[in-house]
Amino acid sequence: MPEPTGPGRIRLVEVGPRDGLQNEAAEVSTDTKVALIEKLAEAGCSAVEAGAFVSPKWVPQMADSAAVLARIVKRPGVAYPVLTPNMKGFDAALAAGAEEVAIFGAASESFSQRNINCSIAESLNRFRPVAEAAAARGVRVRGYISCVLGCPYEGAIAPEAVREVAAALLEMGCYEISLGDTIGVGAPRETARLIDAVAGAVPTDRLAGHFHDTYGQALANIWAAWGKGVAVFDASVAGLGGCPYAKGASGNVASEDVVYSFARSGVETGVDLDLLLAASRFISEALGRKPVSRVANALAAADV
Repeated sequence: MPEPTGPGRIRLVEVGPRDGLQNEAAEVSTDTKVALIEKLAEAGCSAVEAGAFVSPKWVPQMADSAAVLARIVKRPGVAYPVLTPNMKGFDAALAAGAEEVAIFGAASESFSQRNINCSIAESLNRFRPVAEAAAARGVRVRGYISCVLGCPYEGAIAPEAVREVAAALLEMGCYEISLGDTIGVGAPRETARLIDAVAGAVPTDRLAGHFHDTYGQALANIWAAWGKGVAVFDASVAGLGGCPYAKGASGNVASEDVVYSFARSGVETGVDLDLLLAASRFISEALGRKPVSRVANALAAADV
């Protein structure tokens, strides 16, 4: 049986400082966030989510995003995107010096209502002014779609529904669209079918994968998407994160596991695994727990 072939190099979008930390109950200091972001950039991550300009009432962990952006020492060639769900968030991000923003919708009506309190159509209408303002100011916009392989309220999601949202985000100017398995229920063949469906409206080189590891399928899903030509994947250092609107959903796939798997398979990532592991140890110690990373824990056990 021939091996599947995909891109010879992948790009890792490190989401740990935002998607990973946003649901932490205990306050994570600005100093810790800044240090983590700088360590991840030093490790070779070409994109590191730096924060979110959202209501501090709903996401208090991200209330210092402007301070974080102001304090990080930016490395040339590294993007530091921030989430901006509406014009208020976009204006605040712009004032803080953001050069890339992200907007986030869902392929599930129920999830959209629970997550951002509006329908899918309404969410897209909210995003259009943001995308237009960003284009006028030379700010890049990335789009996220949640629940692409399943919803905690509706169950299975039709690939066609994902394709429609992705097409709308592409039309409004998103340079890349990240497909998120928010509750981590998808399996490789489902992922392959999803990519085939969405690629009918959005070129594969404009797609990214964002897989949670609730059922241990994240890395397998990443490889399935890679086999379909996807070369960009979101991952979170130490496996940080989860979803407050999806009970029981575990965090994103660990960045260390993704880098290890691709590097061992001869696919370039541009990320130094040793430096990434150092960043993983740093944030894990700051949070007082072990990383949710098979590679990090296996190497730590081998050192004992």
